Amino acid sequence: MTFTALSNPIFEQAIADYHVTDNVDTPIQNPYPLKSIEYYLYLKNWIDTVQWHFEDIIRDPQIDPVEALNLKRRIDKSNQDRTDLVELIDSYFLQKYQSVVPLPEATINTESPAWAVDRLSILALKIYHMRQETERTDTTDEHRKACQAKLDVLLEQQKDLSLAIDQLIEDIEAGRKYMKVYKQMKMYNDPALNPVLYGGK
Repeated sequence: MTFTALSNPIFEQAIADYHVTDNVDTPIQNPYPLKSIEYYLYLKNWIDTVQWHFEDIIRDPQIDPVEALNLKRRIDKSNQDRTDLVELIDSYFLQKYQSVVPLPEATINTESPAWAVDRLSILALKIYHMRQETERTDTTDEHRKACQAKLDVLLEQQKDLSLAIDQLIEDIEAGRKYMKVYKQMKMYNDPALNPVLYGGK
């Protein structure tokens, strides 16, 4: 089984599980063994799904400013959790292929496997919500047709991205590519690096 053949159904499962309640405060019930790659993939998509709905809520023009500020804090925390989890998934790949000796002509990719998987997780969400738009009964045929055209593109993109990720992983395994993980050096969350937090102007 390829990695994306494993990932995509888990992403779809997490999205479906979230939408049973469709509530950002629903506790996660991860069905996979703790610290397994399946566990991390499910958790990754759950975080993405909750954040998707955070982003919808905060765009409500009638939102209370205090509520919006609290929600912005939750979005910041979600972004950090998402980044941490991507790095954890990349650590899985680093450990899995640590004994592979890159070929002399091996090259590095523009992004690590986990950051590509991050895009695949978001794409699963786009597909789910665009498909919902094609099934609405309270809108026009034109709207549904336009959304169906977009859905077709998203499904093609999912197929292409899945293939590219699997090829990248195969290349790493064969030594044709090598990977590095650069920790995300986000400055705005760090009291020692954000001038607003450490008092500089």
